[in-house]
Amino acid sequence: MKKTLEKIATLYLQGFRSMQLGRTLWAIILLKLLILFGVVKLFFFPDYLDTRFTTEDQKADFVLTELTQPLNKRRIP
Repeated sequence: MKKTLEKIATLYLQGFRSMQLGRTLWAIILLKLLILFGVVKLFFFPDYLDTRFTTEDQKADFVLTELTQPLNKRRIP
């Protein structure tokens, strides 16, 4: 079992070392992920709880209410 894992790891390591186009593609993928999860989050997903509530108890109560009560019985502050 250990030899099999070592062979698999060696295969992948040698493959990543020898590829040239793949490195560029991986860099593009990582850049896209950074943009999607980093930059877009800052602009399109503001911190809703911090803008509406001041204490941690108020935030916790709001989240609990949102998760446990049906939509038609919720009160929105």
